[in-house]
Amino acid sequence: MLIENKIDNKTFGPFASSIGLIFLIAGSVFSFFNLSGLILAIIGAFIAFTSTGTIIDTEGRRIKHADYLFGILPFGKWINITSDMKLGLRTIKRGYKMYSTTIQSTSIKTYDVRICLYDSNNKQIMAVKKFPSSESALIEIEELALTMGVQVMKQNF
Repeated sequence: MLIENKIDNKTFGPFASSIGLIFLIAGSVFSFFNLSGLILAIIGAFIAFTSTGTIIDTEGRRIKHADYLFGILPFGKWINITSDMKLGLRTIKRGYKMYSTTIQSTSIKTYDVRICLYDSNNKQIMAVKKFPSSESALIEIEELALTMGVQVMKQNF
């Protein structure tokens, strides 16, 4: 059984995703007059819709970090899940900043909790699933560890 989890809906950030939508619309309009507008529409669709996620193959005991190009095509490398791997929680803080022509900046800060896969040396391999709070992640990590056949790291919160 394949389990797909979306991690980041906007790989290039919220501001670049908005600009990608503008490029997509403008390129679509310009492609009626000139075929070079089609290139602008393709670039806009790539920037606006590319996202990241993970795919877990429970039967094959493997996991893949996937970049969904154009929001559809998953690309990534499969990693075999071994019994010495562990799942743990990690808090992620991200910030996006955009400067306008009026020399004022707009910034967005996001905080989320991610279930991450670790190797036997406690080195992070990849993020597996994303949650808005640690309470919901704590409930899901036990179930995901049973599904994948790995242990849960002991952590203090």
